[in-house]
Amino acid sequence: MHYDIFNGDADGICALHQLRLAEPQPEAELVTGVKRDISLLARLQRRAGGGDTLTVLDISMDSNKAALTDLLAQGCRVFYADHHFAGDLPPAPGLTAHIDPNPDTCTSLIIDRLLEGRYRHWAIVAAFGDNLHATAQQLAAEMHLDSAQTAMLRELGELLNYNGYGETVEDLHFSPDVLYQALHPYANPLDFFHDSRELAALRSGFAADMNAAHAHQPILEEACGRIYRFPAQAWSRRVAGVFSNEKARERPDLAHALVVDTGSDTVMVSVRAPLAKKRGADTLCRAFPTGGGRAAAAGINALPNDLLQEFMKQFFATFAG
Repeated sequence: MHYDIFNGDADGICALHQLRLAEPQPEAELVTGVKRDISLLARLQRRAGGGDTLTVLDISMDSNKAALTDLLAQGCRVFYADHHFAGDLPPAPGLTAHIDPNPDTCTSLIIDRLLEGRYRHWAIVAAFGDNLHATAQQLAAEMHLDSAQTAMLRELGELLNYNGYGETVEDLHFSPDVLYQALHPYANPLDFFHDSRELAALRSGFAADMNAAHAHQPILEEACGRIYRFPAQAWSRRVAGVFSNEKARERPDLAHALVVDTGSDTVMVSVRAPLAKKRGADTLCRAFPTGGGRAAAAGINALPNDLLQEFMKQFFATFAG
């Protein structure tokens, strides 16, 4: 049995798409979820076994270490590519790992390097989705794409990323596995851009959600950063990533945090380090329960309300320097 395990955002989807265009696995079982559902390997601990193969893309190895170790001990062979904090890699012969936490890369760019640029247009889509606009623009120029084509890839990447955010799959416009299957017949993302009915639905939902988001001003602002807060609504959860990325591009000298109420005793937090200095977001978030991510962009899935004031204090302390 083969399993394709991937993050449900633009980077995870595009990374798998590139890999399967080059190396088809028509019988693979897809394992994915919302962007913040990263403990995906735990789903397979009692299912996968000796002789099974797993491809794991764009989810933190550190957050999946226990399940990964068990699966390797059971005789699974695992190909792992990611750009998040990994910690120590399990010393197992069945593991092939390509980990690069550089803040200017993403998993799709790691796969692009392995494939020697064979499906680079999709890596550009993912880079735009992961808010790596400078990298994406540079690659688009090297591919001799004109401004209109580049703008299409940017919109596609941002909409794919937008679709990945939510507390559950029910918050999303499309389940990530459905969206992956919709785009997989397309070797060229520009063809998908023109043909896709899914993209039209995402475009409409994105416009409505961002209109609601833009009505909100920062709840706190200091010289080093801004903090926003959204209510416990589905649109708030869907737009969390793209809104945070937009604000980061709007003021690249500032750090940004978005706090989304959940209607319970926790909040969800998205953090973006200043684009001018991409570091600190991961260490800040990992200091709190359910926190993780990478140096430039990180988050906390369920921050207890009684720790929110401490988080805001640490947010400004982290980026003041």
